[in-house]
Amino acid sequence: MPGVRRVLRGLYAISDAGLQPPDQLSHQVEAAIEGGAVLVQYRDKSPDQMLRRQQAAELVALCGAHGVPLLINDDVQLAVDCGAQGVHLGKDDSDPQTARRRLGAQAIIGVSCYNEWSRAEQAVAADADYIAFGRFFPSRTKPAATPAGTDLLRRARQAFKLPVAAIGGITPANGGPLVAAGADLLAVIQGLFAQPDVRQAARAYARLFKNPTRPD
Repeated sequence: MPGVRRVLRGLYAISDAGLQPPDQLSHQVEAAIEGGAVLVQYRDKSPDQMLRRQQAAELVALCGAHGVPLLINDDVQLAVDCGAQGVHLGKDDSDPQTARRRLGAQAIIGVSCYNEWSRAEQAVAADADYIAFGRFFPSRTKPAATPAGTDLLRRARQAFKLPVAAIGGITPANGGPLVAAGADLLAVIQGLFAQPDVRQAARAYARLFKNPTRPD
């Protein structure tokens, strides 16, 4: 049996090691949580394993103190080592069932589906806890990512009984229609951690989930 599915809805904050000095990571993640983030992902593609373990452990403690789950991008072993609440998996990563066996029934496992409906079906069948589509807008983090349309959000809302995340160039100005189309989570990197006031930026995203118009 997979873990109990959380009711995940709101701002999904994704850290990026290139957007702040290492000693500012925890501070900025805490600001995002204080602004309304309901889920946090630690994303660092650097080869410095010691730094990654240290930062992940710090964020596990920080997020735990705020009652917000921390997921690790791509790296199931790091999630195991630091005691994170789960992982987010891309196309070239471990499959959800293998990750579940490693992390346990209560882990939160998310899967990137890009603009591929078949990948979403496979992720749901493999007991993922949420699926993510995108990019929806031009993205500085992944400028070459394939565009996705809001029809995927509407279709997923009708077809699946698990949270759906939207990612890619999302701002407070353009995120509302994604929530209205069916996005339970808005996954944001630059829109949060490249801003001068992370807390205020997070609040702007959180407001998009206040009484939005949702599909039937």
